[in-house]
Amino acid sequence: ELDKLQAHYMYMDDWSRGIEAEDNAVLVSIPSVHDNSLAPEGYAVLHAYTPATEDFARWENIDRKSPEYEALKEERSAYLWTTLEKIIPDVRERAQVVRVGTPLTHRRFLRRHRGSYGPAIIAGEGSFPFPNTPVKGLLLCGDSCFPGIGVPAVAGSGILAANSVSLDSIKPQLELLETLK
Repeated sequence: ELDKLQAHYMYMDDWSRGIEAEDNAVLVSIPSVHDNSLAPEGYAVLHAYTPATEDFARWENIDRKSPEYEALKEERSAYLWTTLEKIIPDVRERAQVVRVGTPLTHRRFLRRHRGSYGPAIIAGEGSFPFPNTPVKGLLLCGDSCFPGIGVPAVAGSGILAANSVSLDSIKPQLELLETLK
């Protein structure tokens, strides 16, 4: 039944509230749909997230080692679970490994300002930048570059940056990828 899953889902509770409204949108990436080496047979890798709509103020004065932090993680992840159950009704029972990231997680491990991710682009008013920079020989990749946020998109941005080096670099890159299978 895992073969019936799509690689990406976007869920909106209420389009009139917009994508920037808290607890209104969830994006889901399931990269193992296209690469079954990412999870053991019969399992999938799933990443669900809100589009950077979490209010940092509720997190900034909480000790991440406290019971209050754990309770807030549980409370704030409930919306994600409810949305995931629309795609996979028994996802909570099937989940083998669960990691809930918070704005404090992003700030600590990703060094992101106020625990955000991706570029500060307002939906409908801008787009993700490509890997080129004004600095000769410097290319960028990651969640702040095209094609954007999420595991597959970030991997795609790395491919774009690598292929931007020169057209001569594509064949050796593909050959190297074949040896890694």
